Amino acid sequence: MEPAEKGKTELISGIESDARIEEEEIIKEAEKQAAEKRKYSEKKFEALLNDARSEAQRQAEAVKKKILSAVDLELKRNSMSVRSDLIREIMNRVENKLASMAGDENYRSVMINWIAEAFIGLDAEAAQINASQKERALIDDQLLSKVKEKIHMQTNKQAQLKLSDAGPLKYQGVVLTADDGRTAFNNQVKTRMLRNQREIRMLIYNAVLADDRKE
Repeated sequence: MEPAEKGKTELISGIESDARIEEEEIIKEAEKQAAEKRKYSEKKFEALLNDARSEAQRQAEAVKKKILSAVDLELKRNSMSVRSDLIREIMNRVENKLASMAGDENYRSVMINWIAEAFIGLDAEAAQINASQKERALIDDQLLSKVKEKIHMQTNKQAQLKLSDAGPLKYQGVVLTADDGRTAFNNQVKTRMLRNQREIRMLIYNAVLADDRKE
């Protein structure tokens, strides 16, 4: 081979060798960059996934708290409703029990207390007494004497009392009307229970529902 040809061949071979080296370096650099980008993408994806998980957990906790709060409120409402029903039932039973006692001789002491209480509340010198049919039958001179005695002991007043000429009351209890007819004191069972409702409810609550209150 001529020297010129030999030199040409070596030159071409050197160029090709350099080109392959350059190509390999470019490929390696490209692979390196691709790997770095892939690694960055994976990290970014993982970060986004973690953020999504955290947000989902936060929302789940918020929903859970909302549901528990609603359940707790409903339980409290139900508890209050049950207690109200229980108190109402007990008060109804008390009213029915008093109704069943009307006309009984032992009921006279109840009448004495109610009439005396009404007279003192009326704050009059003289009053007329009215009551239901059964109760009117118990109001005699002996009962009125005991009422006057009780009033005198509590107020030092000499009460003037007599049975009203009006028709009997529909509901249990007594109503006292001053002789001038201007004022009256209603001491019927329903009115008494309304008047003392707060104290009655507290007594029932303490006696029957005390265990619930401690929980």
